[in-house]
Amino acid sequence: MASPAPKSPEQSDKSKKYDRQLRLWGDHGQAALELSQVCLINANGLGTEILKSLVLPGIGAFTIVDGKKVTEEDIGCNFFLDVDSCGKSRAQVATQLLLELNPDVRGDYVDEDVEQLLENSADFFNNFTVVIGSSLTERVLIPLSKKLWELDIPFIVCRSYGFVGYARIQVAEHTVIETHPDNQMPDLRLDKPFSALQNHIDCINLDLMEYKDHAHVPYVIILYKYLQKWREQNGGRLPNTFKEKERLREMIRQGMFRDEHGNVELEENFEEAVKAVNYAVTSTAVPSSVREILDDDACINLTSKSKPFWIMAKAVRDYIDNEGQGCLPLRGTLPDMTAETERYIALQQVYHSEAAKDADVVFRRVQQLLHQLNQPADTITEKDVKTFCKHASNLHLLRGTRIADEYDPKTNNAHNIAMNLENPESPLVYYLMLRGVDRFFAEYNAYPGEFDDQVEPDIVKLKACISKLLSEWGCGPLAKDDYVHEISRYGGAELHSVSAFMGGCIAHETIKFITGQYKPVNNTFIYDAITCSSATFSL
Repeated sequence: MASPAPKSPEQSDKSKKYDRQLRLWGDHGQAALELSQVCLINANGLGTEILKSLVLPGIGAFTIVDGKKVTEEDIGCNFFLDVDSCGKSRAQVATQLLLELNPDVRGDYVDEDVEQLLENSADFFNNFTVVIGSSLTERVLIPLSKKLWELDIPFIVCRSYGFVGYARIQVAEHTVIETHPDNQMPDLRLDKPFSALQNHIDCINLDLMEYKDHAHVPYVIILYKYLQKWREQNGGRLPNTFKEKERLREMIRQGMFRDEHGNVELEENFEEAVKAVNYAVTSTAVPSSVREILDDDACINLTSKSKPFWIMAKAVRDYIDNEGQGCLPLRGTLPDMTAETERYIALQQVYHSEAAKDADVVFRRVQQLLHQLNQPADTITEKDVKTFCKHASNLHLLRGTRIADEYDPKTNNAHNIAMNLENPESPLVYYLMLRGVDRFFAEYNAYPGEFDDQVEPDIVKLKACISKLLSEWGCGPLAKDDYVHEISRYGGAELHSVSAFMGGCIAHETIKFITGQYKPVNNTFIYDAITCSSATFSL
């Protein structure tokens, strides 16, 4: 009779509830999420869809700022409102219904227009983690952009307009340690083996092994052994060309175990070594993107106000220049491979121990830097440093631009916009259309095509607004007017299907800022629901 399988550790109710997302951003990411405070301006269809996708994974709290009452148009595009909501505060009704989704989340609302709030409560936005503005007019957007830029609070502006979705991210500086790359190359150091790895591998002799042992040696050891033979025959250098790497592969194949009759035995570990030649036999170096961060002025010239990211980056930079001898701290993890459990664990322990030593050196340097900068010693923990060292090869820095600058002829990126608009099929044309719609609204206090009997006259007026914009940007006229006619047909309507898609996308970006994980969009995202295509632009 088979013995029963061991029981898995009991999960807490919270772990069970958030199990899938914990696999994405871990306990520390979830903790950051639960401490966050998100502000949403305007609880329209898009705004509530964004909050829905933030309330479900368990943000700490949200506040809705919206001075409007619920209308019939709102009910038609917003699943969080019903017929009984008509005439009531949109912020209040949306808050009550959103809170029903997750009892762990706190919610509040301000039944006031954001323009009045900026005038009457200048400090209102100071303590939010992220601010999201849905369907803001230029008159509100520009001062709010300036305010949040000064406060260094990420600001996401978004819109769902007919079949067009738009999001613009404003952040002065955002650093990411855990970027979660899709394809991360293992950090094996086969070209520059550290002494513990060298000693471990030197104790293993493949030629003296029987088949049962030969077939269960980790491929890292096999690859290193044959790489050393190749280097001995080629003046100590690594194979670089395809032909050279193919010769190394052939050497590994020739090393497969043969039975007493001389027949080759198929060994998965040797096959893995052959496949690993392409990505594992490389020169260990600091990636150029990481080198740019380490050479950044914020890293080299620390101040008493420097953030933990830059202090740890400076410590790693010092490690590279000294103990690391030009290399980043060892990551300390191994990929899965065909091997005997004991042999794999022994090799894994060699890498893990070396990584711990590297991280300890960096942590001591961090403590010295904190002392020099007069910052508390507990500002950066040993766990923080270990995480930084583990992910040091994939650090990411994003420095954004201010949204308000796009509306200033002296600071806007007109050249970049003009270049993109040279392609008549570029999705950036929707950015132009929405900017034209904003101009139209500022002049006529209504959206083009909002009233059925005004569609044709509004097309002419919208063309004039867009022509003026193009002139300001130094662009020629549009190749065709189809987009203007299409935008005018929308009449400012919001489609729930578009809002639902955009809501999920913007919630993802918000979570990236809150958790400090994954690379956010830089900086403009446009969705075309007609062709189901999307594009990003840096404006």
